[in-house]
Amino acid sequence: GDAHPHAFLFFICKSWSQKKKKKMVALLQPREDLLGILRTSLAEVDSSSGLEKEGDNEDVLAYVATLASVMFDSQDFDSSKWVDSLSPYMSSISDVSDLAVQHFCQAAEKAAVGEDDVDSYGGDDDDGEEICNIRFNLAYGGKILLHQTKLRLRRGHRYGLVGQNGAGKTTLMNAINNGKLEGWPQHLLTSYVDSGSNVDPDYESRQVMSELVNSSGRSQEACQEMLDFLKFTPTMVNGTIGELSGGWQMKLRLIRAVLLNADILLLDEPTNHLDAKTVQWLTEYLQGLTNTTVICVSHDTVFMENICTGVIHYERREVWGPHRKLVHYKGKMSDFVKVQPQAKHYFELATTDLKFKFPDPGRLEGVKTSTQKFMEMENVDYCYPGSDKPTLIGVNVKMSLSSRVAVVGANGAGKSTLIRMIVGESQPTNIGKCRFFIHHNLRVAYVAQHSFFHVEQHMEDSPVAYIRWRFKDAYDREKIESAGYRISAEEQQAIDDFQLEGIWSRRLRGGKIEYEVKKKNIHERDNKYFTRDELLSLGMEKLLKQTDEKIAAKEAGLDLRPVTTTEIQKHLDDFGLSQEFGTYGKIRGLSGGQKVKLVLAASMWNNPHLLVLDEPTNYLDREALGALSAALNEWGGSVLMISHNKEFYSSVCREEWVVGDGKVNVAGVSAERAMKAVSKKKSYAKEDTNTEKLDKAGGNMNANGDKYKDATTNFWGQTVSKKETRQYDKAKKKGDVELMRKILQVPMGKVMPGYEELGDGKTIPK
Repeated sequence: GDAHPHAFLFFICKSWSQKKKKKMVALLQPREDLLGILRTSLAEVDSSSGLEKEGDNEDVLAYVATLASVMFDSQDFDSSKWVDSLSPYMSSISDVSDLAVQHFCQAAEKAAVGEDDVDSYGGDDDDGEEICNIRFNLAYGGKILLHQTKLRLRRGHRYGLVGQNGAGKTTLMNAINNGKLEGWPQHLLTSYVDSGSNVDPDYESRQVMSELVNSSGRSQEACQEMLDFLKFTPTMVNGTIGELSGGWQMKLRLIRAVLLNADILLLDEPTNHLDAKTVQWLTEYLQGLTNTTVICVSHDTVFMENICTGVIHYERREVWGPHRKLVHYKGKMSDFVKVQPQAKHYFELATTDLKFKFPDPGRLEGVKTSTQKFMEMENVDYCYPGSDKPTLIGVNVKMSLSSRVAVVGANGAGKSTLIRMIVGESQPTNIGKCRFFIHHNLRVAYVAQHSFFHVEQHMEDSPVAYIRWRFKDAYDREKIESAGYRISAEEQQAIDDFQLEGIWSRRLRGGKIEYEVKKKNIHERDNKYFTRDELLSLGMEKLLKQTDEKIAAKEAGLDLRPVTTTEIQKHLDDFGLSQEFGTYGKIRGLSGGQKVKLVLAASMWNNPHLLVLDEPTNYLDREALGALSAALNEWGGSVLMISHNKEFYSSVCREEWVVGDGKVNVAGVSAERAMKAVSKKKSYAKEDTNTEKLDKAGGNMNANGDKYKDATTNFWGQTVSKKETRQYDKAKKKGDVELMRKILQVPMGKVMPGYEELGDGKTIPK
């Protein structure tokens, strides 16, 4: 009962083999290569094992090689498992030790995965104490990221963790930080500095000093010393984490890591949001560490070149099958590229196979040339509520479709503050004393520092489902629901007091923008037009912003663009997010770089005229950055970006806005570009439903609905019910225009935008 699980089988085989030895060998059919490795290993370790002749103990060796083949084929080279499984049978051979079985395991491993994988982590003569030497598997969800890979770390070494977006770099660092890897030494203290891509409202609500003291376990004096060293002001120290800019939040995470003084320091994109001086401090700090091992993921190759003593590369080789392993290369990043020339894109801002394709911006009303300005600031100030000192003073800038602008400056200088005014999230504090013009039909795509926050409200949805949710009503729902567009209780009260039922249309008359207002209990023929200034004076700022956004979206053709899986996935393909991740995956399973691609694709759905990027290089690998640079240079819209990566922004931008001491100084000039914002509203081929496919195949000869658009919202912007949708579909097939207009509640004499084929109700449409 206590015998080894294979003992009975071996007893039968051995008893039978004593009578018919030749049949025994034929029955088991051991792998010849493993059998040879086994004999060689035993001879090398136990010269007294009596295996000088090939026929000695052949039945035992055949059976052991057969058992070993199971672990060999699954690439399970845990030596303890090999000893437990094989030693009971090897004990029948005199003087064969467990050491011989371990040697057999190592030799088989080299034969299976190659010398590079087994020996790549350095020999025993390498300097530094070995603190980790494990073999493990790593998966995320149902996807295997690493299979039977080795990880060997030495104290005081600094490793660059390198691999494509989605390879699993952040997943590996999380597993190390949580001690979840097989065989991980639990006594090691780790400190993890994440990239800051995940916004945690609870974390951001905490006070800076108290959070630092509690998380680091150090005294307030020690914490204050580090905060002072990195120039934190008393206001910052006493404020909440959420009040800090992205750069200052990263500095805070780095300070915590320094105070912990861990055995292993894990850095995930540590240069994100950091200015040049802070990057230099971090570089020198890491170079001075002798007792801490560093594992770093970063797309800043200059930084990586300066700090790395070795590179750990996610690698796939034919001999390993479909899964990746970690391979270690000694030396700096440049030494790694010499050995692996195909990885040169880590040093070059160029792309190989990856391409991004941006949609051309649509026509911008009244803008005839690419140099005609659509945004202008003159003498603009901005001061945060409760602050005595303005963040920005006397800003004078302008933009056109030819503009390619990089906004640069130190952390906290006011770069993001300037951007938020341009995208409409805030207003100048000296309105009436400055000029701030933005074209009323300008479509803006804004990829903010914390743009992941919105995406992560849909973690269990696919990227396709997220874009469908966001744009199914023919406008950007996420933008309309954001703080910059949300109607406050005070504004809603003003709307109710004015008896406003809705804004029906907008026109430009006498150089002024006017809105057609429908009041409650007033017939539509008595609608009146009010100027923008008149409605603003009544406190309807956010309502007008929502109206302008919806009209701009309709100008882009969003009311015609289908939000089908096919159409959305085609759009995601243009941004390098394949069907595996876009249609069939969940947002939860996307890497940081893949989330950037999703956020970028979603923001470009409405064919914007202006693309605003706040630190776009933070999460994209070098190949993706090369693709982004090439796409921006081909695109016909305007670009405004905040970036500390000069290599990237200088490949796109010729104009710089330097922000510092409350001022914005303009350096350089954007070159004139070809005018591409001239296209009309796009028309999209309608995707047939299963019923319509049957109709076209002859299943229903009376189908007549292809020329009419599906019903989603009625004339008043209200969502059509399921019952009304079914009635509308039946009317479509019959071509009953009168019933369709009735279901959509289109008033007599009015043409519903996007449904022009239904006419005005007075004349019969052709």
